[in-house]
Amino acid sequence: MKTVKVAILGLGTVGSGVYKLIQKRADVMEKTIGAQMEVKKILVRNINKKREGVDASLLTDNWNDIIEDDEIQIVIEVMGGIESAKTMILEALRAGKNVVSANKDLIAEEGHVLLATAEEHHVDFLFEAAVAGAIPIIRPMKQCLAVNDISEVVGIVNGTTNYILTKMTEEGMDFSDALEKAQELGFAEADPTSDVEGLDAGRKVAIMASIAFHSRVVFPNVFTEGITKITAKDIEYAKEFDSVIKLLGVAHNTESGIEVGVYPMMIHKEHPLASVRDSFNAVFVHGDAADDAMFYGRGAGEFPTASAVMGDVIDVARNMAYGCNGRISCTCYKNLPVKDIGDVKNKFFIRMQVTNEPGVLAAVAEVFGNHKVSITRVVQEHTQPHQAELVIVTESVKEKYMKRALEELLALPSILEVSSIIREY
Repeated sequence: MKTVKVAILGLGTVGSGVYKLIQKRADVMEKTIGAQMEVKKILVRNINKKREGVDASLLTDNWNDIIEDDEIQIVIEVMGGIESAKTMILEALRAGKNVVSANKDLIAEEGHVLLATAEEHHVDFLFEAAVAGAIPIIRPMKQCLAVNDISEVVGIVNGTTNYILTKMTEEGMDFSDALEKAQELGFAEADPTSDVEGLDAGRKVAIMASIAFHSRVVFPNVFTEGITKITAKDIEYAKEFDSVIKLLGVAHNTESGIEVGVYPMMIHKEHPLASVRDSFNAVFVHGDAADDAMFYGRGAGEFPTASAVMGDVIDVARNMAYGCNGRISCTCYKNLPVKDIGDVKNKFFIRMQVTNEPGVLAAVAEVFGNHKVSITRVVQEHTQPHQAELVIVTESVKEKYMKRALEELLALPSILEVSSIIREY
């Protein structure tokens, strides 16, 4: 019986999940791919570390044991980081080995190089697990929705921040308490910066935008803003406006270029993304033929992410069986500009503290008017005898105009503080 031999780079949470799934599904691999699947080597940093349930004879700390082994046909990279993952993947592709990766950091920066190398050597480079864990989104956009002109991809692609915002919304927690709870449950790292500042989501949005719009978008193109400034007061106003606050990755393909960013947004409670709770992820796609489609599920974790990795591995093995590896490579055949955040239009929710005296609202309205900002809603609450809380909701306006208006407002003696600035979807 034919055997497909693979190597795993990294044996952390995802790598362990991949190894376990291969063992667990060994009896059905022949039916699934027409061959048995065997893990021949696992690259680890510390070969002496005891790993329960893993055959120690498979472990190696020497990359040459894998790259020089002609029997190994698929390399599964789940070690993360830029280097030495990039070097190993490129060497594997050049050696004629197929590669499956979950490395969003690397792909968001260097994906075009990896895909071009795979195409040159007629092998597969697949990365479904790099974006949203168990949720299929890369393959659907490359294959199932291939005929569509996709104009929008928007999603909740970070489970940590979605869990935190869910707790703030449903249980009235403040940000710090919700973050602490997320860390206790393992949803957040000890250093949560990448999650709560939107960096993790930004990398995933760069990957999705590149595929959706057939044009290269890299992580530095993505404007990112996190959730650390969201307060219980903002959550209350969102409820009053029949909305919820979510950290959204947003990508639009417009006539003047690609708009791409990650930031907290108020989204109406009737939108499908508004109901995505806790650590779940979802991606909403709009195409001209398919119209609206949403992909929902677990966005991280040992087995959800391993599920996506193994989906790619099985796809590679099937391609091997029919001699058609490399049939779908880089789809970025366009060279579209990526717009500066200042030229992107958004609606805004602005909460500010002002002196409680006549003429303040008129002065605020004048400043906004001078900077092409149209106001659609005003809410004023008296919080103290000499101070009021003023909430302004705007029409869609370029970010640069809003920035200039806020700078001028902050110079007015009647504006004590701009407490929150949140975009509206």
